[in-house]
This record gives sequence, structure tokens and C-alpha cells, in this order.
Amino acid sequence: MTPTPTATLAARDWAEIQERMLVPLYEAVFDRLEVGPGDRLLGLDCGAGLPLLLAAGRGAVATGVEADPARRALARERLLEVLAAPPEPPRPYDALLAFSPSPAALAAALPAVRRGGAVVLADWGPAERCTVPSVLGGGPAPQDLDALVERAGLRPDGSGRVFCPFGYADVDSAVRGLLSTGLYPGADTGPTGTDGPASFEPVDSASAEKELAEALHPFERPDGAVWLPNIFRYVIARAA
Repeated sequence: MTPTPTATLAARDWAEIQERMLVPLYEAVFDRLEVGPGDRLLGLDCGAGLPLLLAAGRGAVATGVEADPARRALARERLLEVLAAPPEPPRPYDALLAFSPSPAALAAALPAVRRGGAVVLADWGPAERCTVPSVLGGGPAPQDLDALVERAGLRPDGSGRVFCPFGYADVDSAVRGLLSTGLYPGADTGPTGTDGPASFEPVDSASAEKELAEALHPFERPDGAVWLPNIFRYVIARAA
């Protein structure tokens, strides 16, 4: 499927503005797992591939799965191996990174993880510690990661919380970055044919940008920068 111009622009905004906001989460998880040379990682819903690049920088061999063709194309521009679906037949990965996964997408990817391999799930932390969901009009409720681990038949092996502030140079950058997530309610997030995140296609781009800019004004600093503090939670489990 060829990405639409709007979807391609949103993917560029994700790669250039938004995806770096989650670097503290990625780095905390990689530190916890002691990711290093020889490790094989599979990143579910890997976007434009930044978590794969960080893992590769530690010497790991990282492969990604991304449903959105525009983000997948950007990842491949970075010379990363990013697939539209988990590989078949499954490869023996040492770890699966699944941030905000759907149960169906997680179930499809689990066969690729070796027995005893790590499965990392992550999502928004407590509502009172996260600014972005309220700015986005509530946003999706965070998943019960512990229940997801139990339903998937995984063995719990620890958890943690990471401070991930979303900081932007100005309101325009913040609007572009947040709209690129596809989480804003002014977006048409129709199915892409998988259980992964849908491509962002705005119903009324000008209206969505105006509404979001107004919601961000309370978070502007005197220099014009926008600062949105958040806490993310992750859990580590082991494949049976």
C-alpha cells in the first residue's frame, strides 16, 4: 500500500519531532535487560525505527515490525530491517519490545521469542502523572500491563517507571509532533489491515491544529517552549 501524502508528512513529523520523546524509556529498558552484542531483538510497532537504532548502537541485532507503510518506509531509509508483520517462520529472538501493544498483535509476535526470552510491555503511567493524554482530550486509557502479561501466559520478571517529558521548541512543533502520534481525537484512525496503530489522516487538519494549539497554551514557557511531563510504566516478562 502506498502511503498518502498526509500520512507521509505525519510519519516525517513522527521521525523528526516525536519519537525521540521516548528515548528515556527505550534506554531504561535496554539498561535493565543489559542489551549488548549478540542479542537479537524484535521491536513491535517500532515506528520509524529509533528504538532499533538505539539497540543496534549497543551491538544488538534488531528487527522491527511496523504496520504503517509511511513509518516503515522511513525506517528502511535508515537501513533497518522493518517488516509489515512478525517473521514467518519465527526467528529465535532474545527479546520482544512491545510498547502499547494490542493483545492480538502481542499474541502474533510471541512465537518469535525464544523460551525464557524477555517480553517488555510499556504504556502510559498513572493519569495524574501524565500530561499528554489530558492535552489530547483524554487519549486512550493505559492498559493493565500486568493483566496483559497474565493473559498471554508470560512469567512476570519485574517492572519500572520512567520519566519521559515531551519537550518542544514551540507550539507549532508540539502540534506537529502530537498529531503525528495518531492519538488526537480529530484524526480518522481507520483500520490499516493489522492490529497495529493506524495511519494518521486528519478529518479537518486546520481545526485539529487550532484546537490542539489552544490546549497547549497552559504548558508554554516564557521562551515559547512547550513542556509536557509524563511517566511511563514498563513490565518485563519471560516467554514460556
